[in-house]
Amino acid sequence: MDSAIIEADEREGLASLVPAHPPPRKTHSYVEQYEQKPHYPIRKYSLDEGSRSVTTDSEPVYFDSSDGECSTATGRTGGDRGNGEDYGFVTPPSKPASQGGEIAGLGGGDDFESLPEFIGAGGGVDVFKVPVRAAVNPGRPPCLELRPHPLRETQTGKFLRNIACTESQLWAGQENGVRFWNLEEAYEVGCGIGGQVRRGDEDTAPFHESVTISPTLCLMIDHGNRLVWSGHKDGKIRAWKMDQPVTNTADDSKPFKERLSWQAHRGPVNYIVMSSYGDMWSCSEGGVIKIWTLDSLEKSLVLKPEEKHMAALLVERSGIDLRSQVTVNGTCSISSSDVKFLLVDTVRAKVWAVQHLSFSIWDAQNKDLLKVFNIDGQVENRVDMQATQGQQAEETKAKFFSTPKKEKPQGFLQRSRHAIMGAAGAVRRAATRSTGAFAEDPRKVEAIAIAADGSIWTGSMNGVIAQWDGNGNRLREVNHHQQAVLCFCTFGDRIYVGYASGYIQILDLGGKLVASWVSHNEPVIKLAAGGGFIFSLATHGGVRGWYVTSPGPLDSVIRTELSQKEMTYARQDSVKILIGTWNVGEGRASRGALMSWLGSAVSDVGIVAVGLQEVDMGAGFLAMSTAKETVGVEGSAVGQWWLDAIGNAVDERNTFERMGSRQLAGLLISLWVRKDIRTHVGDLDVAAVPCGFGRAIGNKGGVGLRIRVYDRIMCFVNCHLAAHLEAVTRRNADFNHIYRSMVFSKGQSLYTAAAAGASTSAQALKSNTNTNINTEEEKSDLAAADMVAFFGDFNYRLFGITYDEARDFISHRSFDWLREKDQLRAEMNEGKVFQGMREALITFPPTYKFEKNKPGLGGYDSGEKKRIPAWCDRVIYRDNQSSPFSECNLKCPVVASTVMYEACMDVTESDHKPVRCKLHANIAHTDKSVRRQELGKIIKSNEKLRSMFEELRSVPETSVSTNNILLQSQDTFIFTIRNKSNSSRAIFNIVCKGQTIARDDGEEPENQSRGTFGLPRWLEVSPGAGMIKPDASVQVKVHHEDFHNSDESTDGFHKNMSCEDTCDKEVTLMINIQGSCSTRTTSHSIKVCFSAAKSVSVAYSKPTSMTKNLEGSTRYQPDSYRDLRSRRTVKPSKETHPDLLGYQVFLDSHN
Repeated sequence: MDSAIIEADEREGLASLVPAHPPPRKTHSYVEQYEQKPHYPIRKYSLDEGSRSVTTDSEPVYFDSSDGECSTATGRTGGDRGNGEDYGFVTPPSKPASQGGEIAGLGGGDDFESLPEFIGAGGGVDVFKVPVRAAVNPGRPPCLELRPHPLRETQTGKFLRNIACTESQLWAGQENGVRFWNLEEAYEVGCGIGGQVRRGDEDTAPFHESVTISPTLCLMIDHGNRLVWSGHKDGKIRAWKMDQPVTNTADDSKPFKERLSWQAHRGPVNYIVMSSYGDMWSCSEGGVIKIWTLDSLEKSLVLKPEEKHMAALLVERSGIDLRSQVTVNGTCSISSSDVKFLLVDTVRAKVWAVQHLSFSIWDAQNKDLLKVFNIDGQVENRVDMQATQGQQAEETKAKFFSTPKKEKPQGFLQRSRHAIMGAAGAVRRAATRSTGAFAEDPRKVEAIAIAADGSIWTGSMNGVIAQWDGNGNRLREVNHHQQAVLCFCTFGDRIYVGYASGYIQILDLGGKLVASWVSHNEPVIKLAAGGGFIFSLATHGGVRGWYVTSPGPLDSVIRTELSQKEMTYARQDSVKILIGTWNVGEGRASRGALMSWLGSAVSDVGIVAVGLQEVDMGAGFLAMSTAKETVGVEGSAVGQWWLDAIGNAVDERNTFERMGSRQLAGLLISLWVRKDIRTHVGDLDVAAVPCGFGRAIGNKGGVGLRIRVYDRIMCFVNCHLAAHLEAVTRRNADFNHIYRSMVFSKGQSLYTAAAAGASTSAQALKSNTNTNINTEEEKSDLAAADMVAFFGDFNYRLFGITYDEARDFISHRSFDWLREKDQLRAEMNEGKVFQGMREALITFPPTYKFEKNKPGLGGYDSGEKKRIPAWCDRVIYRDNQSSPFSECNLKCPVVASTVMYEACMDVTESDHKPVRCKLHANIAHTDKSVRRQELGKIIKSNEKLRSMFEELRSVPETSVSTNNILLQSQDTFIFTIRNKSNSSRAIFNIVCKGQTIARDDGEEPENQSRGTFGLPRWLEVSPGAGMIKPDASVQVKVHHEDFHNSDESTDGFHKNMSCEDTCDKEVTLMINIQGSCSTRTTSHSIKVCFSAAKSVSVAYSKPTSMTKNLEGSTRYQPDSYRDLRSRRTVKPSKETHPDLLGYQVFLDSHN
C-alpha cells in the first residue's frame, strides 16, 4: 500500500534525486524533447579505461573455495569507477561456451550472445570485495584431503561423527558403522563418479567399511590388542581388528565385522577410554559410568569368533556401575546429567568425567571417587541435580518470560506492530514451555584433553579455554576466539583446538596462540593425530590431514610445487541458470502464464531459481507467519500451491528435481536442478532476513538459498524492499541489512546437527557471531560466495518524471531516457546499493504498475493515483570477476554473463509483470582426487621435503638409570629418566608390555601379555607420563601395593588379587620416548620383579629409610620389612633374570 507519509531522512534523499526545476512541458511528444537534449551514450568499452581503483593498506587474503572458505581481498573491481562517470556499461564479446565436457542442461558447446551490463560502483571495499581464490590456498597450510567435502544430500544415514588415528590408519565412526583408511594409500585417487563407492565418496582416498550397524558415537585406539573400540547409539561397545583382511578397497560387498560386542548401556555410549590399569571406562546418559575389567576383556578376546555370545556375556557380567558405588541412602555424589566425556590422566593414573557443568575425578587403580567440582573449580560435596535443574528452569522462565510493562498506544501502525509482535511472543512462549528448551549455559564444556606436561585443558561454548592441574584446580584461562571450542588434540608440546567457526588454532603449553587458520567452512567436530598428520573432521563429513610441522617451511615448498601442477587437476564446466521474479499480488497464475514465464525458457538451463513476492499478505497472516518463524516453522498452503505449480511448469517429474525452498511471510524462493547435473549440485542452505516493522516482520525483507555447484558456492536471494517513491534511503538500508546479516543454515528436513553427529553448539554458535570478534574474523555469508544473485521487487521507481511523460516514452519504446530516471541505476552509480554488482541493459517496458487482467501497454495504472510506471522487478548479480572479461580459472572460478533479460508482458494475473533472466556461468573447479595424487608424487620425489620429513623422525637421546627392579611387599623404587639433548624436549609414556606369574606347582610360569598396556593392579608408577626439558631429568617412582588384605577384596574389584599377591611376578615396563614434534618413538625396557614374602601380610606405613641401588636410582623400604627380612631366604631360580642374581646374593648375605 502506498502512503503519503514522508520521513525527514527520506525527504532529504528524495530531494537529492528530483531536479529542482523540471523541464518545461511542450506540445510535441516527450520523445521528441528527449531527442533534442544531450544524453549519455551507452559505453561499449571496458571499465579499465579511465577507471580508478580502490586501494587499501592491507594485503589481500586468498582462499581456495574448495571447501567454501572465503575472505574477500582488496583490489579493484569492475564497480570501482571514477566520480565523473555516470554510467558503467560493458558489452562482453560473443564467445562459445567453455571447453569443458558437454553435459545435458549445461549448455556446453552452444554459442551464446552476452548482453551489455551495467556495473555498480563501490565494489572492492568492506563486505563487497570480490572473493579471491587460488589453486592452492596460501592463507592456510597445504593439506591432504583424505575425504573431500561430500555433498550433504549424499550423506543421509552415513554422516561421519568422529575419528581416531594410529600411526598407519585413520578410523572414522559414522551413522551406519565404521570405516578406516590405510595411510599408505592416502595419496591414491578415488573411484570417481562411475566407481563402485556410494555417492559422496567418489573422490575419497581408498577406504574399508564395516557392516551396517548402529550409529557410532565414539572411538578409542587400543594399541596393545591392536583393536579399535567403538561406542554406539544402541548402547553397545564393539571391538574391531586393526589388521583387517580386506584387499579390494572399492568393493562394498565384503564389509568387515566386529571382533567382539556387548550391551554396555541402556542408552547411547557417549565415550570410552582405557585407564592406566587396562580397564575400560564408558559413560552414558543419566550420569552413568561403568568399568569393564581388564581380566574380563582379555578372557573374552581369547575366545573363538563362534563363541562371541559367551564372550559378550562374560564382559557384561564384569561391568561395575560407579554411580551405584557412590550412592548412599539414595543420594549420589555425582550429578544425574549425561556424562559427555572421559579423560585418562596417565601421569597420575586418574580418570576425569565431564558432565553438563561439573567434573569428577576418579582413581584408576582402586576406582575411588576423589573429587567433584564445578566448571569454576569449586568443590561440590553433594549434588541433587534434579531439584537444581527444576529450580533453574523456574528461575529461567521467570526471568526470560517476564511480562513487559504496558506502553501507551502511539497510533494505528504502532498498535498493529505490537499486536503482531505479541502474537509472535505468545507462540514462542507456548512452544518453549512445551519443549522445555532453554538457552544453554555458554560455560558448558565441549572438549577436554591432557597436554604433554600433564596439565588438563577444557574448552567451552563461549570459546574460553581453561587449564587445570591434575587435582582439579583451575590454573588459568585464555580466549583466542569467540566461538565454541568443539575438540582438542595434542601432539608433542602443541595443543590443537577445533572451533565451531571452522578454525583450527595451535597453542603452546602455556596457552599462547602459535598459529590459526580456517580449516573447513563448517564446525570442526573432531581432531586426531597420527602418521605425521593432524586430521580434522567437519560436520559435513570432510576429512583433511595437516602436517604436524605446519605452519612451517614445508608448507611453502608444497604450495609452490602443487601450484605449478595446476593444469593437471584443474577442470572447467558450464551451466545456464534461469532466474525468475514476480510479485504475484496475493493472486494465483494460470498454467499458461507459468509456461510463458518459465516453462518456455528452461530447455537449455541446468538450474532454475524462482522468487515470488506477496504470495500471501494481510495483518493476520503476517502475525501468524512471524509467530511460526520464532519456533522454526515456515511455509503456507498458498506457498505450497505455487511450488507445485512451478514444478509442473518446469517438468519437475521428468526433467528437474526440486532442491528446496524458503518462505518468509509473503516472500518465497525455490530452486530446481536438472537431473542430469544433480550429482554436481547440493548442500542446500536457507536463510531469511525480515526488514518490515522494526526488522522483525516479513512483509519486507529477503529469503535466500545457497547451493554448491561444481564445488563452488552460489547464493540466490529474493527480496521485497521498502515501497513508495520517496523511500530510496530505506530501500538502500534494506539491501545493506540483508546483505550483511543473512546467515544460512541447514534446512531442518535435509540436515540437522544430530544427523551430522555435531554437538549442539556446533550449529547453534556457528551463526551467532559474538560482538567481540575481531574485525578480520567478521564476514558475510553472501560475501563469501562465488556468485550472488539478487532478484525480486526492489521497488525502485522513476524520479523526475510525470505519469504522462513515462507513458509517452514507453509507447515509443524509448527506454534510454527512462533509464536515466531510474532510482536504482542512480543509486548503484553512486555506490550506495548493490555495490560492484551487475545488471543487464534493460530493454523491456517498466513492469509496474498494471491493472490486473488488462493486456498490453495500455494496462498501466490509469486510476485515481496514476502511479508512475517503474522497473521495480529486477535481477542483479556478481561473480568472481574483479574486472570485466576475466578468464575463468581457479583464481577466478565463476565467470558469468547475461544471455537473456526480459519481462513477460503477456501475463496479466498481477499488477506486476514477471521478469526472467538467464545467466551463463563458466565454473572452474579442482579434481580433488587427481590433486591428492599429485601431492603424493611431490612428497615422494622432492628431496627437500624428504629431508624435512626425515628430520621429523629425530628423537632426543635419553637414558634410564636402571633396567631391572626387584620389589617386595610395599617396596618403593625410584629411577631416573634423563634427557641428554640440549635443544629438544623429550616426552615419555610408561606402559606395561606383559606380566609373568610364577606357579606353585613347579610348572612353567604363566605369561600374561597385558594386551591393553595396562599396569597390573599391584604396581604403581608415578608419573606414568610427562615431559623432560632439554638437559634435564625426571624421577619415576615404582611402588608395590599390597591388596590382598584390603577391605575391597570381595567387592568385585580385587577378587583375584589375593592369590596373585602370594606369587612371584615379573612385568616389563616400556618407556616410550618422543620428541616435541617427532613422528618416531624410541623405547627403554625395564624388568620389574616382585618376590612374594609370605611371612609378611601386613600393610606397612610410609617408608622411613632408603638405600642406593644404581646410579640415579633409590630404593625405599619400610622398617618392619627390614626386620623381617632376615627370616626369609631368597633362592635363585632358572627363571630369574641374570642381572637380578647379584641383588639376591646381596640379600642372602645380610640374612
